Amino acid sequence: MKNNCYSVIIAGGKGTRFWPLSRAQRPKQLLKILSNRSLIDETAERVHTLTHSSRTLVVTVAEQVDAMRKELRALPRANFIAEPQGKNTAPCIGLAALEVLRRDPDGVMIILPADHWVANVKAFQQTLQAAVKLAVRQDRLITIGIRPDYPETGYGYIMKGKMTDGAAKPASFQVRRFTEKPNATLAKKLVRQGSLWNSGIFVWQAATLIDLLNRYQPEIGARLGTIDKAAKGKSLGNPNPKLRAVIAREYQKMPSISIDYAVLEKAGAEGKVLTVEADFGWSDVGSWAAVHRMMHKDAHGNAGNGRWLQLGAKNCLIHSPDRLVVLLGIENAVVVDTADALLVGALNRSQEVRELVDELQRQGLGHYTIK
Repeated sequence: MKNNCYSVIIAGGKGTRFWPLSRAQRPKQLLKILSNRSLIDETAERVHTLTHSSRTLVVTVAEQVDAMRKELRALPRANFIAEPQGKNTAPCIGLAALEVLRRDPDGVMIILPADHWVANVKAFQQTLQAAVKLAVRQDRLITIGIRPDYPETGYGYIMKGKMTDGAAKPASFQVRRFTEKPNATLAKKLVRQGSLWNSGIFVWQAATLIDLLNRYQPEIGARLGTIDKAAKGKSLGNPNPKLRAVIAREYQKMPSISIDYAVLEKAGAEGKVLTVEADFGWSDVGSWAAVHRMMHKDAHGNAGNGRWLQLGAKNCLIHSPDRLVVLLGIENAVVVDTADALLVGALNRSQEVRELVDELQRQGLGHYTIK
């Protein structure tokens, strides 16, 4: 891979999806759910052959910078860019684009969420290599679309248009339309039509993204321009107090909006977005149910970490590193045991854990969501 490519790992999670294991100060990307390595550590390792650690950037909220640096010690300190507050993905990716442009005006960005799972790392790397070539050759925004295994309602979908090059492997297509988190009926229809899961992995030239932010989101573009002017060529990963104050002031004025709504949907309508169809085994690890799908199961469909015993239990997920959990005749359950909190719930409702965390706050139990 050319040395003008930069991996940008987005790591601003709040620690709500995997409560009680995840907390505000221990978000999902720092958890060791599927192996003995954290999700963000595995993400950084996957892109190591594509972009050296010197060209791997991490964007996270300010209060998590120290934890991320501790987790990814191989990365230079200046490669961690702190958001003063979470503003969804458009502002943080724009901030990263400024840093890439400072280092290389021709820089190409590979945008990666910090908390995904990939089965076939070699196929993943080959897909991204193809996407980088496509982004440079056609000056387009590239999305990585995943062939669906089932009609998931928690993912966004990409509707494919015309194939761009019939001989290329993996295949790439014009993007016709994005559909966000459909209901079950629509999800089944989209799968039948050959639509792809939107992985949230993107590739584009940093200069192209800044141009499109200025065009489609002038409020964000103007604020980023002010930050860039104040930086005077200095790294955003190691700002002095004056620059840090400018970033905080301008960031507060930016709208909170995803890169999908801010740029991709608008650019797609003008034919500026392509998708590379991928099949490397992927999940965004978005819920305890997703973890259950990826884990090795016993003959009754049970899976887990730690100490557990089942007696007539079926299709359950257990996480209990310290205490023995015994499941007696229950089905389709998730049990997560931690030092100060226990979750017992229906596995098929694990997407609702976010709402549970909100309810803890309303009930005056917010301290159970922090550490």
